Amino acid sequence: MKLENEPAMQYIDDYNNQESPQKRKTVRLIILGLVLFSGLMTYVKVSNDTVSDYIGTTQNPGIEVLHH
Repeated sequence: MKLENEPAMQYIDDYNNQESPQKRKTVRLIILGLVLFSGLMTYVKVSNDTVSDYIGTTQNPGIEVLHH
């Protein structure tokens, strides 16, 4: 079932590698930015993976967990 006002695929600007160089550059920059951002987030996660929420001191060691 074809609609009467439906455009053919060859008239769509992104069909069959017909996109503009500007659009291709934009897509590549977005992908590069996302890869760099995920690398940065991975670095932050790896460098901060130690738990540092201990608030006890040597005078007040806090809650002692007994292991049996």
